[in-house]
Amino acid sequence: MSGLQAIRYTRGKLEVLDQLRLPHEHHYDDVATSEEAFDCIKAMRVRGAPAIAIVAALAHGVELHKGACKASTATETISYIDSRLDYLKESRPTAVDLTNAITHLKSVVRAVETSTLEQAAAKSAVIDAYIAAAEEIFRKDTETNLRIGEHGSKWLLDNAPVKSPEGKISVLTHCNTGSLATSGHGTALGIIRSLHSAGNLYHAFCTETRPYNQGSRLTAFELVYECMPATLITDSMAGALFATKKAERYISAVIVGADRVVRNGDTANKVGTYALAVLARYHGIKFIVAAPTTSIDLQTTTGADIKIEERKPEELTQISGAVVGSNGKVDISRVARVATAHQEIGVWNPAFDVTPAELIDAVVTEKGVVVKSENGAFDFRDIMPERWAAVIEK
Repeated sequence: MSGLQAIRYTRGKLEVLDQLRLPHEHHYDDVATSEEAFDCIKAMRVRGAPAIAIVAALAHGVELHKGACKASTATETISYIDSRLDYLKESRPTAVDLTNAITHLKSVVRAVETSTLEQAAAKSAVIDAYIAAAEEIFRKDTETNLRIGEHGSKWLLDNAPVKSPEGKISVLTHCNTGSLATSGHGTALGIIRSLHSAGNLYHAFCTETRPYNQGSRLTAFELVYECMPATLITDSMAGALFATKKAERYISAVIVGADRVVRNGDTANKVGTYALAVLARYHGIKFIVAAPTTSIDLQTTTGADIKIEERKPEELTQISGAVVGSNGKVDISRVARVATAHQEIGVWNPAFDVTPAELIDAVVTEKGVVVKSENGAFDFRDIMPERWAAVIEK
């Protein structure tokens, strides 16, 4: 598994890799409070739906471990935890992993039996339960990603419309969904990593990805780090790539992650995903969404009800980075911010778009691969029966 770590944690200490400094500099921020976690998430120093949820959960755990809660009873402690989690929930509204993690953590602390304990012991029991649950979210994410990689690579090998003479396949991915977006291995990039480790990847393409260039800054970095055969393109080159059917450029699948998959299969992901799905359908290329079940939102019926976050205009009109010297080498000690457009132009900068379920061939989860039924709809009840029953059949 990849040695890259976006999150480093031991009880009482959380360090988060500042991904705005990548690929030129590795710097970890100490995150010890909910406010620091909120700022880290909002500023996108950490990003990726699973990683956002993990950082929020663990940051509050560190806070509790260090005695931030001054409540004296279990009831007051639960109220304090609720308020901090509700605050953290507003840091990134589109990604459902954060909401699901918060709902789970609230449920855990309410399940602690404190009626027979003294007040101090009851408070301690609630805090201990919270910290253990937050740590379990972190641990389970890596296990989940490995299973997604296993299920997705197998399904793709069985269903790829074209392979190389050696039986290998080429794919394209969008944005960043690897170790930097999760606790390790990744979701969509995890499938590509699994293909590569088994000797079944011919070539991987990654898009530059607007806004914030997470494909060129982060995914390209991971692909090089893992020594995978890979090529970077701009978002607008995908159609030309799909139409060029030769050698490694004969793409079998587009594999993307998800910030939210709703009940009918509509998927919110980094803006540009929808366009790739349309292009893939036209060219007969499989379109695969890799998403842990924590990213599936059964309470939202269709993608029309997903709140789409909009980012600052400056993210499109300006860019910052390490300076390249006259010798062609990157100087990380010199950082510059430059204008890439007229600063008075109006900007529309949605961070995500919604891909309709009809354009998606498969949703790969840690529980298995979900494909559309005969009526053309996704049905998630078999992979998450308890949540389905709680939401749909109540």
